[in-house]
Amino acid sequence: MSELPGLTLLIGLWLVIALVATTMAARRVRQAQAILQTARSLHDLIERSPARPLVIGPDNRVELDSQLRDLLHLERDPDSLAGLAAGGVLPEEEVGALEASIEATRRSGEPLDTTLETKEGSILAIRGALTGAGGTPGAILGWMIDISEAEEGKRRLARRLEQTENALDSLTHLIESAPFPMWYRGPDMSLGLVNSAFVAAVEGEDAADVIARGAELIDASGERSAASGAQKALDQGAPYSRNQPATIGGERRMLRLVDVPLPTGAVAGFALDIQDLEDVRYELAQNIQSQRELADRMAAGAAQFDADGRLSFYNQPFQLMSQLDTEDLDEGIPFDRLLDAMREKGRVPEVRDYPSWKAERREWFTATEELIEEDWILANGDHLRVVGQPLPNGGLRLILEDRTEQVRLASARDTLLRVRAATFDNLFEVISVFASDGRLYLWNRRFSRLWGLEEGWLSEHPRVDELVPAMAQKLVNPTEAAQIRELVRSTTAGRQAGSGRMTMTDGRGFEYAAVPLPDGNVLVTMVDITDSLRIESALRERARALEEADSVKTDFVANMSYELRTPLTSIGGFAQMLAAGYAGDLSESAKEYLDAILLSVERLSRMVDRVLDLTRTEGGALQIEQDRVDLAGLATTVGESFLPRAKEQGQKLDLVIDESTGTVEGDARRLREAIENILQNAVNYAGHGAEITLEAEGDEAEARITVTDNGGGIDPDEQPRVFDRFHRVDPGERGEAALGLGLPLTRQFIEAHGGRVELASKPGEGTAVTLVIPRGEAA
Repeated sequence: MSELPGLTLLIGLWLVIALVATTMAARRVRQAQAILQTARSLHDLIERSPARPLVIGPDNRVELDSQLRDLLHLERDPDSLAGLAAGGVLPEEEVGALEASIEATRRSGEPLDTTLETKEGSILAIRGALTGAGGTPGAILGWMIDISEAEEGKRRLARRLEQTENALDSLTHLIESAPFPMWYRGPDMSLGLVNSAFVAAVEGEDAADVIARGAELIDASGERSAASGAQKALDQGAPYSRNQPATIGGERRMLRLVDVPLPTGAVAGFALDIQDLEDVRYELAQNIQSQRELADRMAAGAAQFDADGRLSFYNQPFQLMSQLDTEDLDEGIPFDRLLDAMREKGRVPEVRDYPSWKAERREWFTATEELIEEDWILANGDHLRVVGQPLPNGGLRLILEDRTEQVRLASARDTLLRVRAATFDNLFEVISVFASDGRLYLWNRRFSRLWGLEEGWLSEHPRVDELVPAMAQKLVNPTEAAQIRELVRSTTAGRQAGSGRMTMTDGRGFEYAAVPLPDGNVLVTMVDITDSLRIESALRERARALEEADSVKTDFVANMSYELRTPLTSIGGFAQMLAAGYAGDLSESAKEYLDAILLSVERLSRMVDRVLDLTRTEGGALQIEQDRVDLAGLATTVGESFLPRAKEQGQKLDLVIDESTGTVEGDARRLREAIENILQNAVNYAGHGAEITLEAEGDEAEARITVTDNGGGIDPDEQPRVFDRFHRVDPGERGEAALGLGLPLTRQFIEAHGGRVELASKPGEGTAVTLVIPRGEAA
């Protein structure tokens, strides 16, 4: 019984030991499980990590992760670093570089940090340190990471950074090189950056000087200041532009200032010089106004309609011809309403079917013709010529021309032609007029009866060549018909009168004469001289016929000139009375017509006076005044009067008046005309850009006035004829100079003073005409 307590104590002790052992075992199991769980977590972390571990032993033996072996295409861990290239992924030179880096790490103890590039171009980074991995001193634990994407990203970032830097440099250079001012303002609205154009505009030394002084392009203050515009751009969050004047380089210029807000609260801006644009805009406005004023001064009315048929433009003559209110026209009245309003005013023709007539005019907007013309005969007798022009944009341009006066003048002309024809038909002479091209222009009944020609055929205006065969049948000597043809041709070309005689087969004898007319035509008259031939001898009749032919020519020109004066005086007098308002107020177009009539009367009167001067000189009836004439002053006055005309033709006219010119005894008006004639010939024929000189000098016996030009000169064959009456060098010329009166009159005026006219000319070198006037009395 004494052993029982001892056994119990022993059993209890074993129980306690067993309990403690169990507790400790349970704790160790839990610790093992925790370590196992941590190992598993670390294993999962390593497996999922982009970095793969490798251990490099002191003998360069390599232990690789299974994934890393697959990456390098290796079947087992290599025995040395050189074995890393066995898989064909790593180049041998890259492995050699790795060996050098590992050797450097072992010597220095610094961490391993190097990269390898595979043959496929992938970049592998190796990071590691001497850790004694696996309990082996000198072993290196490294991690290999594929950083290809990161390296590519770095390269892209590097390229973008380089591009950005290049763009920034280019932009900076562009801003600096910009020909217009540019600037940058900080959030406090002070200048932080300006370019060279800004510095030059404010006349600063450099950008630093301008920024330090705070110099601005514009000197305005308050709301128009430069900082105020920048603040407005910030406030509205959008670019703000305005036009303001500024003084640049001592000149006032108009600038367009633009401020652009930046996300940082700063403001960038630039200024454009728009002064030239403003000048052009002003000139355009002036040109439009000038064109409008010009259109208002036109004799024709003009109106333009847009594609919708509304009036977009009209001039004052159109308003006067249409007799519509300016309020309706200014509002852009439609085309249909305009025709209706003009109909109410009686300004369109009276037609039976007005709606159809209006619809036809509405089709002008889409017509294919370039111009549509028609005449409107109004109820009050007015005659309007209407021209419609369709426009490419679908609009229409309408032009109205009041031809009432022209129609009336044409009617009066027709009446005069009928009177003339009746007069010709009742003349005793046989009359025919041939045009410059040789066609029969006018004739009387005696002409058709004499040659046995039908009026219907003559109305076709046959040429003189076609008349010769018919004339030859009526002549004793048929070849005389050809002489008439040659006479017409020579008179037309040479402007010289001619005459002759012919005998008809019926025994009658006729004397004919060809006289050049001022309009370029040729008048051929035939007089029956049968009775005179029977009475007088052939020789006396021939001399008398020649004398009469010359007298007919002279008397015809003189009589026609005198006869022209009477109607010219009446026309001019009545026109002046109309212009003075004796017949009431006239319209603007009527005043323009009167001005044209008066100008034509003055011009024709001057031409008649010149023809009379020629006839008077020929008959010895030209009266020359005997006055003391300041020839130097006269030459100066005439030369200065031609300066504007010479300038219009781009010519240079020099006046060289010597003091020795002095005075002469003679007719001042005739001398003035003589100088004007030779100077006018030089201006007319020297050509554009020619140089003309008017020189005057003299001595005790005579004075000399010379007009020299460097124009085309006169052909040697033409020089002997330039002083012939009615001769001109240029057959195509029109106007006063076409009559060829200037130089003949000049020679006759100077010769009437006892002087002479000298001509010197070479083709291509120019012409010089000299008037030599004696000091004494005129002859």
